[in-house]
Amino acid sequence: MTDNQMRYDQMVETALRGVVREALTRTLNEGLPGEHHFYLTFRTQAPGVSIPDYLQDEYPEEMTIVMQHQFWDLVVEETYFSVTLSFKNRPAELRVPYGALSAFVDPSVKFGLQFNVETGSSVMVPAVRSEGDLVPIPDNTEASDSDDDNAPVATAQNDADGAEVVSLDQFRKK
Repeated sequence: MTDNQMRYDQMVETALRGVVREALTRTLNEGLPGEHHFYLTFRTQAPGVSIPDYLQDEYPEEMTIVMQHQFWDLVVEETYFSVTLSFKNRPAELRVPYGALSAFVDPSVKFGLQFNVETGSSVMVPAVRSEGDLVPIPDNTEASDSDDDNAPVATAQNDADGAEVVSLDQFRKK
């Protein structure tokens, strides 16, 4: 078998991460139209990621941010983006290289990209099949008593100003 010297897998990876960059660029220039919003999941230990220590402590491996109504100071560069979000009423600037992303989802149009960070490959995945597939996030963050211990649980941390950090584990393929 011959070596893949063209490295098409890397070309596809770069192109799909370019989709994320373009979506963020359009958001920067035009705002988020209609019901568009993004879930961006990234590895917090990846090279070039910069987040406050308290977020690093809370999310030592992976973090999902939601860009919808409350985000500020969006900067979109060739290799990374940065944005300020509020966590527990504390503004925090996050700097995320596109190479650190493991998922990008716009549930308003049922679009998603999942990046396999271990192998460097990426695939398009359906974000959600319908709005009915989205799990409502409770106002409190305490776990409820449930008879089904294997049921996926959406977890969120609400700020007083309405910003949320959402765990999307129930949407991942197992």
